[in-house]
Amino acid sequence: MFERSKWEFGVGSVKRDGILYGMGYTKDEIKKPYIAVVNSWNEYNPGHVHLKEIAQRVKDGIREAGGLPFELTTTGICDGMVLKDPRYIELPSRNLIADEIELNVEANMFDGMVLLGTCDSIVPGQLMAAARLNIPTVVVTGGYMPLCYYKGEEIGLTKVSSTVGKVMQNKVSREEFDDMVCSAHAGQGACGSMTTANSMCCIAEAMGMTPPGNATVNATDKRLGAMAYEGGKYVMEMVKKGITARDIITKEAIENAIITDIAIAGSTNLLLHIPAIAHEAGIDADWWSFFDEMSHKIPLLTEIAPNGPYYFNDFERAGGMKGLMKNLLPLLHSDAKTINGKTLFENYKDAPIYDNKVIHDINAPVLDDGGISVLKGNLAPEGAILKTAAVPKNMLKFEGVAKVFCEVDKAISALREGKIKPGDVVVINYLGPKGRFGTTAFAFQKELAGMDIYDKVAIITDGRFSGGSSGLSIGYVAPEAAIKGPLAIVKDGDKILIDVEKRSINIDLTDKEIEERLEKVDWKLQEEKFKPFLRLFARNVSSTAKGATWL
Repeated sequence: MFERSKWEFGVGSVKRDGILYGMGYTKDEIKKPYIAVVNSWNEYNPGHVHLKEIAQRVKDGIREAGGLPFELTTTGICDGMVLKDPRYIELPSRNLIADEIELNVEANMFDGMVLLGTCDSIVPGQLMAAARLNIPTVVVTGGYMPLCYYKGEEIGLTKVSSTVGKVMQNKVSREEFDDMVCSAHAGQGACGSMTTANSMCCIAEAMGMTPPGNATVNATDKRLGAMAYEGGKYVMEMVKKGITARDIITKEAIENAIITDIAIAGSTNLLLHIPAIAHEAGIDADWWSFFDEMSHKIPLLTEIAPNGPYYFNDFERAGGMKGLMKNLLPLLHSDAKTINGKTLFENYKDAPIYDNKVIHDINAPVLDDGGISVLKGNLAPEGAILKTAAVPKNMLKFEGVAKVFCEVDKAISALREGKIKPGDVVVINYLGPKGRFGTTAFAFQKELAGMDIYDKVAIITDGRFSGGSSGLSIGYVAPEAAIKGPLAIVKDGDKILIDVEKRSINIDLTDKEIEERLEKVDWKLQEEKFKPFLRLFARNVSSTAKGATWL
């Protein structure tokens, strides 16, 4: 039975009661559990523009189950709306969201919370807050955009972004491309491919933090409202039983998240986000090594774009996240608890699968090895991340010559001017969390993806890629250049050796040569160029390999 034992009679409680009466609440209402409905709604983010309606359904469920809901808001930056500018602050916004939730929920002493989010930085930031605050918590994710049609055929955002390079090579006219862009976006929801947003929604469900099936319901589907309503009821049951977030976010749940990420070839950004969530839950470990260990053991069970021909609407048609989880159960900690009071096994054991070409059985996978790998070597002693499922087969072993850039825009200019040649390894350094706030090299990667040299040029960066990573694109090199990682000493003309199957990435230099070059590195953040929040982030963020959380 719920009791507000921490509320004793005094000036503080009397003041709070009086304020609530003044806002129109009754004496009966203020005796109920107070539940924060933490919404990341705004009018500028397509993945979040519909979340007011979803929040209302959450509040309906909370009230039905005997609680008193209060809606709060947080930051909600869309990865696609920031123009992929090197100055953008999507990764810092993730940490800010966790802080915002901590501040609002802790200060107001809420008894539980329901978190509403969809997109790249928002869902991981919310899960970090859930683990940090450790109160009864449910997550409801907002779904993805349905596919659109262009010239009579379905079109997804992966095709649009990958066509940019063809436009630059005059293989597709700008007029045709503009028509494609106008046709390819279906309003509300996350991008409909296996990018960071949808990957994180899948992982939130694999952790047991969302209603079953939530991850693969599209944003226009009214069933999403029903799931939100149930989420409101679930959090009330957790409050009554004293079940908190860390009862769900356990070591086994983190392992389940990583196993699922590999099986779906999720976004490489999850190698930042999952360790960060684990850190907030007090479960620190060498999670990158676990990722790599599982990448040899966990098969790839689905080919969602950009890793294959299917999109999330195909995923849902085939059985959705429920079907995927059913097939994956033998490899998971299936007795892990979830927010609805059931185990993973109980939630997914009877899930139907309608198309085994989209959702494969573990005995007939797409690939025996999973979709994500961790490479190590003298260029990345702590590791570097690669989306293996997106690598052309001819590039699994690659030797090339370095061309080094410290700005994404300069690398793009060199590409457009024809200065990037087959056999080059494009190194873009100083983009890591301390160097440039975890900037993405997505824009360069996607222009390259549409060109003839796509499968003849490698990319290495200490920054990030979009969740829709493609090609031999190696990111998150750790330690990053800004803290004197080896990437800082690469020069034009250096020989780079990459062997995906051996999980190795090396520069053809001796240890002594690397040390001598590192001694000459003298880099400092140009703080005068950036506003206070970004300066605070750079000063206080941890290593990429630790999830880029606070030190």
